Amino acid sequence: MYRLQIQTSISAAHFLKEYDGNCSVLHGHNWKIEVAVKSEQVDKVGMVIDFKDLKEITWRVAGKYDHRVFNEVAPFDKQNPTAENISKHFYQEIGALLPADVKMDRIRLWETENYSIEYFE
Repeated sequence: MYRLQIQTSISAAHFLKEYDGNCSVLHGHNWKIEVAVKSEQVDKVGMVIDFKDLKEITWRVAGKYDHRVFNEVAPFDKQNPTAENISKHFYQEIGALLPADVKMDRIRLWETENYSIEYFE
């Protein structure tokens, strides 16, 4: 089994609905996103997926939120943009864009350098 990962980042704001605390007020983060994929095989070149291609797929999903307010962009206009919900959404959306023989392994999302969440299925 092969596991490959990339990192990228976005700058985006959010506020948490129905939250009793400072995070209920609009604030921003420099979110770091680590995407890990896996496969049992490599292609004819010897790659699971080109790092560049995985980064482009990740950006197609995460880039929609760069320099935006999560709460203003679907699905977070209706769903609370917690780190948990964002990481699950990114995992599912990126996974849907991968080649058939490449599967999502996990995603790690950092709100700050000290706080992160990992989502996997």
